[in-house]
Amino acid sequence: MIGLLVNEMEQKEMEYLIKRELEEILLDLDDTRIDQMVKSAMRERYRLLFQLLRRVASEQECMKYIPKRKGNI
Repeated sequence: MIGLLVNEMEQKEMEYLIKRELEEILLDLDDTRIDQMVKSAMRERYRLLFQLLRRVASEQECMKYIPKRKGNI
């Protein structure tokens, strides 16, 4: 396991960046022009980023990014 020591401002910045990336992925998953194989990789990236978000954000903030539809994520 790797430890990371960050101050509160850095934590908020990490949270913000992860949230933006998650939102971008959600938008791209709804795009019909993107191939299913690419979407599969995007879903995997979403899962990984969500795990990171759980480490830096509050439970309430994480709840907003839990996938609502099984077919989407």
